[in-house]
Amino acid sequence: MNKLLAEFIGTFWLVLGGCGSAVLAAGVADVGIGWLGVSLAFGLTVLTMAYAVGHISGGHFNPAVSLGLMIGGRFDAKDLIPYWLAQVAGAVAASVVLYIIVSGGAGFTGVGGFASNGYGAASPQGYGMTAALVTEVVMTAAFLIIILGATSAGAPAVFGPIAIGLGLTLIHLISIPVTNTSVNPARSTGVALFADGPALSQLWLFWVAPLVGAALGAIIWKVMSPDD
Repeated sequence: MNKLLAEFIGTFWLVLGGCGSAVLAAGVADVGIGWLGVSLAFGLTVLTMAYAVGHISGGHFNPAVSLGLMIGGRFDAKDLIPYWLAQVAGAVAASVVLYIIVSGGAGFTGVGGFASNGYGAASPQGYGMTAALVTEVVMTAAFLIIILGATSAGAPAVFGPIAIGLGLTLIHLISIPVTNTSVNPARSTGVALFADGPALSQLWLFWVAPLVGAALGAIIWKVMSPDD
């Protein structure tokens, strides 16, 4: 249970910090943080929680990461579904907190997109389903290679969370315009429950693509580093 609680808290922080920065701070006139700030916020959530609770649960905070680590031989298959449940629960809890905060704003009329992921009209720059699918698969595969490499026996362990956090920041810098960046099915699920628009109907892509990408990244890593 301590591992599941750590995953719940870590995913809660990722969604509250990352999606919260997008919803509350990104679009504020003159002082808003923009896409660069949101990208950094997502990276910082993973970096801080990896140091805070990573030694308890492994610091996955993401169903795709858990799957990739399982395929990579770093995680026990029997723990996969409990981790997924804890991660999704943390994401939903964070989304509830964020909704309460947003709904308390002056002139509140709805949450809008609520930092949800999407394609077509729901994409920040209007990218279609194929572009979204390719982006999420490739970005998640790269994320798993970063994670597996940064936490491998040959890497300095103390710098692992920094590499992973900066890797997630870079992924967001690349892909926010395409899908608003998921690479994390739990993150996508939490905010989709509250978002206006097609977030729920498009949620399937933000489970399928990250899971496929995570599996692909883990396989690539195993080919590159068969002794790991």
